[in-house]
Amino acid sequence: MFLKKAIIKLKLVNFRIKDKSNFISMQLQEVRRVHSTLSKSWGKGRIRSIKKLHPQYIVGFIDGEGCFWVSIYRDDTMKNKVFCRAEFSIELRADDREILERIRNTLGCGKIYECKYARYGWYPHVKYKVSRLDEISKILIPFLEKHPLQAKKAETFQYFKKIIQKRMNKEHLTKKGVKEITELQDKIRSLGKKHRSPSPLCGRR
Repeated sequence: MFLKKAIIKLKLVNFRIKDKSNFISMQLQEVRRVHSTLSKSWGKGRIRSIKKLHPQYIVGFIDGEGCFWVSIYRDDTMKNKVFCRAEFSIELRADDREILERIRNTLGCGKIYECKYARYGWYPHVKYKVSRLDEISKILIPFLEKHPLQAKKAETFQYFKKIIQKRMNKEHLTKKGVKEITELQDKIRSLGKKHRSPSPLCGRR
């Protein structure tokens, strides 16, 4: 009996489209461990004064450390009961924070967060994240089109870009669109372990 219950739980955990309540619970856990970067030592004036980076340096950094992530989850407020969320992130140890500040200042979008991993016995981390659809479509994507990625992330980016285009066209509101986005999501996942889940393991050091 116990074994059957365990198998059922595992199947539920691995279900492709997550229930919105589970997604909200995950987000609340994320909020508990992540704090905004606007502290006294890293105020807006300090951020503006940081030297910008050469675009090719940022491209190389994204090739090595960038993470393009897409989640599809159940949302009963949506017409087709499904919602699609996309984000780009780079996560590093906290002592490398300034490089993320310089990337953010160069691109002119996104936010930086502090990640607390004490319960895992890890060093503190910082995460640069771009999740607003307008910033992804109007700033991040044009930047990477002008300065193309060179490694395996180039292929990942192309799938990610197609998903963003479908989001912009509101194709995620149709069953056909969700199916196509899910197929693109699977292709992103197949290209690397970093894209398999939105867990704090992404960017582990």
